[in-house]
Amino acid sequence: MFGCKIFISNIHHVKKDRIMTEFKKSNWASAEFSQEYVYNADICIVERRRSHSIVKSFYKHFLKDKPQRRILDLGCGDGVITEELLKTGDYLSATLVDGSTDMLEKAKKRLKGFRDVCFIRASFQEIIAGNILREHFDFIVSSLSIHHLTMEEKKSLYQKMYSYLNYDGYFLNVDVILAPTESIEQWYMSLWQEWIAERKALLGIESSYGDDIMCRYKDNKDNKPDTLDNQINALKRAGFKEVDCYYKYGIFTIFGGKK
Repeated sequence: MFGCKIFISNIHHVKKDRIMTEFKKSNWASAEFSQEYVYNADICIVERRRSHSIVKSFYKHFLKDKPQRRILDLGCGDGVITEELLKTGDYLSATLVDGSTDMLEKAKKRLKGFRDVCFIRASFQEIIAGNILREHFDFIVSSLSIHHLTMEEKKSLYQKMYSYLNYDGYFLNVDVILAPTESIEQWYMSLWQEWIAERKALLGIESSYGDDIMCRYKDNKDNKPDTLDNQINALKRAGFKEVDCYYKYGIFTIFGGKK
């Protein structure tokens, strides 16, 4: 199977129009917004490439020797995480899910040279509400997407991801979190601003892009981050084992667990 494409519009038992309403109200439904995100990601996301390396290292350490390796990229964006995993040279079956048609098109373009890659257009709310996915996975990864859900939705999604994992499979979430106190939050914001300034200086960028990133992040109603403790506890209640925070830099974290 080469470049397999699956669209939720073909699954009639899901009431797509009703469930997609929440996603359509978000900035991610805008092609212009998603394009700006992709273009500036290496500037505004702290240690983005390092995070990708950590995800790849995690996969190699815990899953490389499994006889079957089915991966799910949840909220896949332009498919960069899946590309990093596919570049390990292992035979992988990959399913990428995103609510944005524009992002899925970018992911298809990025991954057009790889085999056994399928694409599903669906929001997190659709995944929580219905049986969107028709297989189980050995590795589920999500990057900078789940913080758009409320805590109750996060809990439901984590339970759903647990049910879609094979035994001994892993779930990994690369995301932003809410600091436990306001004073720590202020420091985390300063760390983030310092990172952006350093990246711009390194790349010779003199524009004002990113100078207002803190305000944009806090004022964006699409962002609903929760504390790391709350999410670690939610994963444990969903049944995950070996739950931990595997990496952290201010509000940017990688955490997850094992089925």
